[in-house]
Amino acid sequence: MVISPNSWLSRHLHNGLVAAALACCPALLAASSPKASPCADVPHSDHPKVLLSNGTLDALFFLPDTQNGYYRASRFDWSGVIPCVSLKGHRFFGEWFRQYDPMTNDAITGPVEEFRSSDGALGYAEAKPGELFVKPGVGVLRRVDDTPYKFGFTYPLIDSGKWAVKTKRHSITFTQRLTGPRGYAYIYQKKVVLSGSVMTLEHSLKNTGTRAITTDVYDHDFFMFNGRPIGPGIKIRFPFQPKPETPLGDAVQVEGNEIIYKEELTPRHGVAGYLQGYGASAADYDFTVEDTKQGVGIEQSSDHPISRFYLWSIRTTVSPEAYIHLDIPPGKTDRWKIHYRFFANTTVSQ
Repeated sequence: MVISPNSWLSRHLHNGLVAAALACCPALLAASSPKASPCADVPHSDHPKVLLSNGTLDALFFLPDTQNGYYRASRFDWSGVIPCVSLKGHRFFGEWFRQYDPMTNDAITGPVEEFRSSDGALGYAEAKPGELFVKPGVGVLRRVDDTPYKFGFTYPLIDSGKWAVKTKRHSITFTQRLTGPRGYAYIYQKKVVLSGSVMTLEHSLKNTGTRAITTDVYDHDFFMFNGRPIGPGIKIRFPFQPKPETPLGDAVQVEGNEIIYKEELTPRHGVAGYLQGYGASAADYDFTVEDTKQGVGIEQSSDHPISRFYLWSIRTTVSPEAYIHLDIPPGKTDRWKIHYRFFANTTVSQ
């Protein structure tokens, strides 16, 4: 569905109002829905969502909503959950997991982001069991025991802050305002813009609290190409020679500036490991994942340097995780951009 930029709905989409807005305006949404889009029909689409198109790219977004949102767990940023981007009939992203549950930390799709600090989340190490900590893009969470932070565990959500969503013809902007414990507070904004075959994520994080916000953020990506299994034909190109810290697995090999997939991954056969070789320049944050058999791919770049890099993939998805480091004093704002350039050599007939 497409929401017009000046509609009542686009001005009032936030938290529980998302569900109310969708319930009140079905005629408006149905009338503006481009049914021919490959992204118009995705699994578990009965959640608040917006479908944008610039005539070249279509992109479907699930909206943050504490009651009815597609994703309501505690690991990943709730904004910019993208189950589908399409170009020339080809579909990128999708559900890479077997079972869907909105409260499962990894039941999420698209180039979703996670903020991860040295102790897992802001204030986690200081919090005693039962006390509160902060996960940017999610909210205020409760620590449940005295064990180290576990990214796979869904911590109880105490406060998701105040979300606002604004749509325009070729963009969508998510804003989260949060005041948390121990002096942590922020205004986080992510604007996603479609321009030609490029989707840009424009971020800003303003520290409105009394404590410095020191964290890393990365896009997990969860790349998928028309749902084809990950294997021969998949290659990742870097502007530097990637150097695995430990063996990535026998399904891939490094050839110059590329990582090449030699074997189709099986359900119990994956690829994982940290990479080195990048420098301190943002120019090294520019890599391409391509499926040469289908002639499709995604180039990902940024205006910030890589702070660390982790490659993870299983049979259904490949995820090159480039981290960006943020250190924001009280009263200051940091901004960063990530660009996704989609390409396809042929058009899929509809």
